[in-house]
Amino acid sequence: MNIQQLETFIQVADNLNFARAAEVLNMTQSAVSRQIHALEDELGAKLFLRTTRTVTLTPAGISFLEDAKKVVNTLRVSSARIQHRTETEIQVVSIGCGNEVDLSFLCNILKQCKLQAPEIHPFIKIIPHRSILSLFSQGDLDFLVGFREDIALRNGFSYVEFAQIPLCCVVSESHPYALRNTISEADLYSEHFVHCVAGPSHASELQNHLTEQIPPQNTYLCENPQVALTLVRAGYGFTILPRIGFTDSEVTYIPLQNTTPLSYGVFYKQNSLTPLMKEFLSIIKMTADFSVSEEET
Repeated sequence: MNIQQLETFIQVADNLNFARAAEVLNMTQSAVSRQIHALEDELGAKLFLRTTRTVTLTPAGISFLEDAKKVVNTLRVSSARIQHRTETEIQVVSIGCGNEVDLSFLCNILKQCKLQAPEIHPFIKIIPHRSILSLFSQGDLDFLVGFREDIALRNGFSYVEFAQIPLCCVVSESHPYALRNTISEADLYSEHFVHCVAGPSHASELQNHLTEQIPPQNTYLCENPQVALTLVRAGYGFTILPRIGFTDSEVTYIPLQNTTPLSYGVFYKQNSLTPLMKEFLSIIKMTADFSVSEEET
């Protein structure tokens, strides 16, 4: 598999037309077809369904498209960084996040980083949880943002807690529950529920239990906290999430009774700390709004 095959696949997928993709790539249509056939042979899967009139992505093609774009974009960024670097060496710190909600946590840290260590160039990757841990373990990420309970501290892993975050019921500002200070699980059984399958394990356990109590016709599934919040804002129901993120006047976070706050922070590998990473780590600790604790294996 090579970069040309990926770029060819992306152009065909975006245009759903081999002739148009060939024009964009300045290639012949037969060359485009060869690149796609070679890629499909290597992957062992058909990426397109082709007829005399139409080209459509297969389920495998749809799944592969996002990954292909990430690989190509990463290579472009890396190439540009090398080709255009100045006499001042760019120092990159890579940070992994499970979803967009983590970016609000990083914002205050990055503000301080820009002031105290402008030579650091943060490179942030938003990657699904199922993939992010393997990248961190392989050394493709310097830091990993997440919940302590979701990641086992393996040998050499360290963790700095940034905050204890309450688990909340999230409702729209117009919901009758929005004026409450706390809420019990039983209060939610008669409500419409937005079930977000991507979240901290403790939140997932509670959501799974709620699906047993709330009828399917009153439940809406989604795979992303941002999508869940969009459905909540639109009035589809409540969701269960930790209280993390920018202030949103359209939703209200109500702490759940009889739940333990979740530890939220940054993972890193102690034996991989460079002077640059140590500097970034010190900024994390200084920026914390809560008392910071550190855990190592």
